[in-house]
Amino acid sequence: MNAIVDRLRDQVLEARGRRRLEIRGGGSKSWYGASDPEAEPLEVGMLSGIIRYEPSELVLTAYGGTPLAEVEALLVRHRQWLPFSPPHFADSATIGGAVASGLSGPTRWGHGALRDYVLGVRVLDGQGRVLRFGGEVMKNVAGYDVARLFAGSLGTLGVILEVSLKVLPLPPATRTLRFACSQDEAIERFNRLAGQPLPLSAGVWWQGESTLRLAGARAAVEAAATRLGGEVLPEEAARVFWEDVREQRLPAWKLQEGEVLWRLALPPTTPAWADAEDALVEWGGGLRWLRRPAADDSWFERARAVGGHAMRWRGARTGERVFAPRGAAERAIEARLKAAFDPDGVFARRLPLE
Repeated sequence: MNAIVDRLRDQVLEARGRRRLEIRGGGSKSWYGASDPEAEPLEVGMLSGIIRYEPSELVLTAYGGTPLAEVEALLVRHRQWLPFSPPHFADSATIGGAVASGLSGPTRWGHGALRDYVLGVRVLDGQGRVLRFGGEVMKNVAGYDVARLFAGSLGTLGVILEVSLKVLPLPPATRTLRFACSQDEAIERFNRLAGQPLPLSAGVWWQGESTLRLAGARAAVEAAATRLGGEVLPEEAARVFWEDVREQRLPAWKLQEGEVLWRLALPPTTPAWADAEDALVEWGGGLRWLRRPAADDSWFERARAVGGHAMRWRGARTGERVFAPRGAAERAIEARLKAAFDPDGVFARRLPLE
């Protein structure tokens, strides 16, 4: 792989001060963020393969261009998984792209976000330097966890050449329960249950139904299911449902002409808005999805007013704001990071400064 890394470094050095590059692995999430139409692609998909995997150590290290499906298939053979259930959105999804996007699926509620599982990265920055941060073990020490900066960086700081992730054993048992209820009732239940010693894994409310996923030790799952009640979904139906949520295949995510899909990250206890009864709610009330006419940009301010933030997930027109405006402190931090890793602006911005 050294020859591939050398070739990528040469491309980065040649671009300095001349043009911008957009890092591209499998292209499964190329729509995500504020795209730069003038940037040229920097193809990294050939940087592929598992470097190290020791199931007993619960750590996997892979090149950034390794297909996400390949990583997950290897883990399943050893009865392990990525607990943050990263969405694919296409068969071409890569593990580096999953980290760079920073996206977690429905099980983030019960098992934590992608960034919580990043142990280390090896990156190529905008100055042509190959840098390593973190390692392959969890450490409880003071200091800056630089490796996790690359989770959600959207390719603006550098190329993820390698990534080490903590993995976990597959839960011995799972159960999916469904309840008829209003959105407010679901939000109240999610928050009440989250404070109890229950094996909660994921929770979704949509169209008058609340769906809970339990995962963990068999005795704990069975006891929780008996206590909570509700309709038990058959195993295959539950698998399909959670996969559809993870890959955003439900009608809630399907846009009509002239619509925008809003992603609202809110404090979990935020009550349902009267004009948002059609929202799909995830993460115990902390994530809500809405389809609205493209001209309506009020959700930036409405989310900010309750202590959250919004973005146009899909459907933004050219020149429209995608991400919520950020404060001066956030912009200053971003500018300092960009100056440290990519002072010449080689890598295209997908989180533009306001």
